[in-house]
Amino acid sequence: MNYKEISSTSNDKIKHLKNLSHRSVRDENGQFLVENLTIILDAFHAGFLPREIFLTEHIFKKKESELKFILEKIPGIYLIDEKVNKSFSNLKTSSGICAIYAKLENSLDWDEDILYLDGISDPGNLGTILRTALAFDFVNIVLGEGSVDVYNPKVTQASKNAIFKLNITEDLDGGILQNIKAKYKIYATSLVVDYSLDDFNGEKICLVLGNESHGVSRDLLELADHKIKIEMSDNIESLNVAVSAGILMHKIWKNKK
Repeated sequence: MNYKEISSTSNDKIKHLKNLSHRSVRDENGQFLVENLTIILDAFHAGFLPREIFLTEHIFKKKESELKFILEKIPGIYLIDEKVNKSFSNLKTSSGICAIYAKLENSLDWDEDILYLDGISDPGNLGTILRTALAFDFVNIVLGEGSVDVYNPKVTQASKNAIFKLNITEDLDGGILQNIKAKYKIYATSLVVDYSLDDFNGEKICLVLGNESHGVSRDLLELADHKIKIEMSDNIESLNVAVSAGILMHKIWKNKK
């Protein structure tokens, strides 16, 4: 396999890696990066190849047998040193590997449940929610207005390989939500409830979760067919949205089995 060496932090390709930490650059180039060997390998097994890959000599020698099937299939392979890796890494401790991917083109599977995220702003929360959604068969994810970019490096790190296995799309103008309303029952989390998931009959569902501070927006609550919440003790006022997502998706998943 052919590879090139990069030893300067001012190299144009390294500058591009740095710039991909910004959403505007990701959107303009239709690219995002992953700094995790396990995710890169899992993505490969799911049928996704990076456009370019950057790795230190240490990782190259240590993981060559695992990476060779990927490296044989892509033209852009670059060996970098630790200093260069640290210069662009979004991690506290750089991983020694980084891959650039084309942003994914997804469409919803209208035969499957949908998770609609209304203004989830924390990257760690979104990444955890995506990983949990994959575990409980919520394969359709819609990001409403105000939600953090799914290709934010912190999201991709927290979600592991979930972004390569889910149908994730954005709904910035509410058009997708109107289509969902015509095809699904919408269940939104709210402090005022009119339905218990104990009565859930296994129908096709769109589950709506809201912003960490403000919850589901008023407009979206008005569209909901049912308003639900998690029963809990009086010792605490609310749960983290990612924890709530896990509890609700597990309950719905279990009721369908």
